[in-house]
Amino acid sequence: MSNIDIVAWFVYLLASVMFVIGLHFMNSPKTARKGNRISAEGMVLAVVMAFVHLFVVGFISSTAVIVLVAGILVGGFAGVYSAKKVKMTDMPQLVSVFNTVGGGAAALVALNDILASSSTPGSVVLVTAGLGVLIGSVTFTGSLVAAGKLQGVIPGKPISLPLKNLWSLLCVLLAVASFVMLIIQPERRLLWSLLTALLALIYGLLFVFPIGGADMPVVISVLNACTGTAVAMSGLAIDNVALIIAGALVGAAGVTLSVLMAKAMNRPLSSVLLGGFGDTGTAGDAEGPEGTMKETTADDVAVQLAYAEKVIFTPGFGLAQAQAQRELADLGELLKAKGIEVLYAIHPVAGRMPGHMNVLLAEANVPYEELVDLDEINPQFPTASISLVVGANDVTNPAARKAGTAVSGMPILDVDKAQNVVVIKRGRGKGYAGIENELYFNDNTQMLFGDAKAELQAIIAAVKELSS
Repeated sequence: MSNIDIVAWFVYLLASVMFVIGLHFMNSPKTARKGNRISAEGMVLAVVMAFVHLFVVGFISSTAVIVLVAGILVGGFAGVYSAKKVKMTDMPQLVSVFNTVGGGAAALVALNDILASSSTPGSVVLVTAGLGVLIGSVTFTGSLVAAGKLQGVIPGKPISLPLKNLWSLLCVLLAVASFVMLIIQPERRLLWSLLTALLALIYGLLFVFPIGGADMPVVISVLNACTGTAVAMSGLAIDNVALIIAGALVGAAGVTLSVLMAKAMNRPLSSVLLGGFGDTGTAGDAEGPEGTMKETTADDVAVQLAYAEKVIFTPGFGLAQAQAQRELADLGELLKAKGIEVLYAIHPVAGRMPGHMNVLLAEANVPYEELVDLDEINPQFPTASISLVVGANDVTNPAARKAGTAVSGMPILDVDKAQNVVVIKRGRGKGYAGIENELYFNDNTQMLFGDAKAELQAIIAAVKELSS
């Protein structure tokens, strides 16, 4: 090992340590920005070291360097532009697209490790790079379909394919067989590696198509874990410690998050990945809850809020769709100025990606201590004068406490236990689970139909008028 190789190894190790530190800081919303910055600085350090190593050791041609720099500039510009322009409602799609790019890049790097050398690669390279091709290809097409479902380009409902299980099993068996043949017959590595990639790409489509939109946050997390694993495999193939550690971190974090989210839905992770949340119903679901919805007005809601002692806001994806997080935060500040206690109930799977509500409300400068997780907020609902639900559906449905429904057993926010409940909802449609929310028919629930942003603005104006 030359001196530059030794220096590069230690620099990559330092970058990896920065990744670990950054991930640690992401444990809390208060330090998440700092953690993100440290991790980004670690990546910049690794990229700079890669260029230094390239120029010291030498490169094949100046054309290769130009292509490399051009790729970095184009990719960097696209990443910055996308991150700056994306709406918070579209953030899950962006994450999924970035995951697509990550999985595809890992697969291409691994494929290059297999095919670029004029001599036959060793078993270690064939195994690790082969796994990189296999996992990265599944991630590429799977994440692409997930992004399409979230964006609405592909229907969000589970898409039932004829003989889906048979085709999926066949793809898996053939892909694994191609991978094994790659190791057994390295002299025919072009055939077997490309066949492995093709079959894995097809399986990625078959894997995600049958899964419904409600489960996309979990699917994105699983695919993110796959991306990390593929990157780690590519790192092992090229003996790069930064890629190995970064990939392992992403893989482990993705798996952990997937398990936690499945637990929050009270569903085995296997049932999510096998697809079909809400695609089957029961007779009870079809009949729906008894009673009628009681409608209210923004002025009436303002009166209830103005004279409340404690208010708990419960945001959901409808808040994100209406981009009404700042209005909700403004209403919270207005009530606090009147001496009213205000809290925000956060369900772990509210929205379309892990932490979606936390990110939205943090963007609106809601104090972190007012964002309360499910386990801590549920005992407080009975002491709340009013619970204001903004665009949250399935995560507030009392039907989860009963057997025989599409959401049975899923931990929910106990908003129905508040003294009074007001639900701001765009229309009378059902949630992703495909069943009516029993909360809407309770005696202590009032419905305020309309765009969340406009209704919150009307409530704010009415509260101010009461205070004047």
